[in-house]
Amino acid sequence: MTRRQALARSGALGAGIAFTGALSELFAGTAAAQSGLGHSGYGPLIPDPNGLLDLPKGFRYRVLSREGDPLRSGEGRVPSNHDGMSAFPGRHGRVHLVRNHENRHNGRIPVPTVEGLTYDPMGKGGCTSLTLDAHGEVRSERVAIAGTAVNCAGGPTPWGTWLTCEETEDKAGTNGYTKDHGFVFEVDAANPHRSGAVPLTAMGRFQHEAIAVDPRRGVVYETEDAFEHPFGLFYRFLPDRPKGRLGSLRAGGRLQALRVPGVPDLSSIQETGACFERIEWVDVPDPLASRTPIRHQDFGPQGITHAQKLEGCYWGGRCAYFVSSFARGAEGSAADHYGQIWRYDPDHHALTLVIAFGPDTDTQLPGESPDNICLAPSGGLMVCEDGNGTQYVYGVTRHGHVYAMARNAQAITSAAVAGGTSTAPEQGEFAGVTFSPDGDTMYLNCYTPGTTFAVTGPWRRT
Repeated sequence: MTRRQALARSGALGAGIAFTGALSELFAGTAAAQSGLGHSGYGPLIPDPNGLLDLPKGFRYRVLSREGDPLRSGEGRVPSNHDGMSAFPGRHGRVHLVRNHENRHNGRIPVPTVEGLTYDPMGKGGCTSLTLDAHGEVRSERVAIAGTAVNCAGGPTPWGTWLTCEETEDKAGTNGYTKDHGFVFEVDAANPHRSGAVPLTAMGRFQHEAIAVDPRRGVVYETEDAFEHPFGLFYRFLPDRPKGRLGSLRAGGRLQALRVPGVPDLSSIQETGACFERIEWVDVPDPLASRTPIRHQDFGPQGITHAQKLEGCYWGGRCAYFVSSFARGAEGSAADHYGQIWRYDPDHHALTLVIAFGPDTDTQLPGESPDNICLAPSGGLMVCEDGNGTQYVYGVTRHGHVYAMARNAQAITSAAVAGGTSTAPEQGEFAGVTFSPDGDTMYLNCYTPGTTFAVTGPWRRT
């Protein structure tokens, strides 16, 4: 049952979802948090006559890439299932976009296999890279890594590469794969052959979702979006070479999992501001999960701390933030919730619940499963919606004002693709929202049909 359906049953659907807690936490260290900047949006969305993307007045979009079209490199077709994405600065004003493709073993359009960039020839997922010139025109589009599986999210590194994460733990021999999956791979968006297709095995084999890197210490934090009970863990990877650069994570390190003494499941904590100052990091017994998935492994008599639907992970200020999208007791969680954002402070070894979501009245907030997230030029957030029906990108100011920034106008009518019908079409979810290094352009993916947009307009600045 989706969150929207749950709200309908509880009678709170029209009320929306309210934030509780310190919303300014989301903007730690930004000028917006210090200046108190806030606004209520850019006005109503204008229906797109071309039926692709509805935006406020004054904003415009360009389609950079669509699934099924030929890749400019000549390597094959643009793969399907556009997901996580990030933008990196290049020379002479260029921008390099690296884009995940969350293809499973039965993906519609797989990432083409390319010599030197393919991990497992039977893997259908991977990444593609687009290079834009100073005028925003696409100059190249090519495979960045192939032969991986279920590339969902990941995150950028301080040294300018992308860590793409496999959200699976299928082993060789499963679904036709010839190699084990469930790893993180490093991708150089500007020159993919520099990074190749090498799994960062020391970072663990599990259902990866996202990562965030501590730029001072080089520690990598990782979330696990496990699909069944016992649910995923929150990890940290202590690299042997903490001064990172391309390839340094291959040198290995220690993988540890978060333990909150006395708290086996984070969903049991409901009060914002709850802080645990004696958290522990426990070495993972078998990071490669050669026989047993990590979340099932023996962490000693005190066990380990789990959480359902661990997804987004990002670095803000001097802390790591991670998201539990929801928890459902009927599926094995200790308690129900509509979403939590946790902060881990490595300086004080403290874990704090800073934001909670829940039904309320007279509050208009993101409606269905907020997912990908990024900072906007105004200092606020852009949040991708991932759920049923009409899909939006929402803006959120530090004062809690929520406004619609974009609406997907592309209907999916194929039941084989997304459960839509001709009478009740679905709209593909949004993913991969990110901004150009200069803040002038918002890049955005529609998951299905796979489409990458560039949105420009009168962005407010801090």
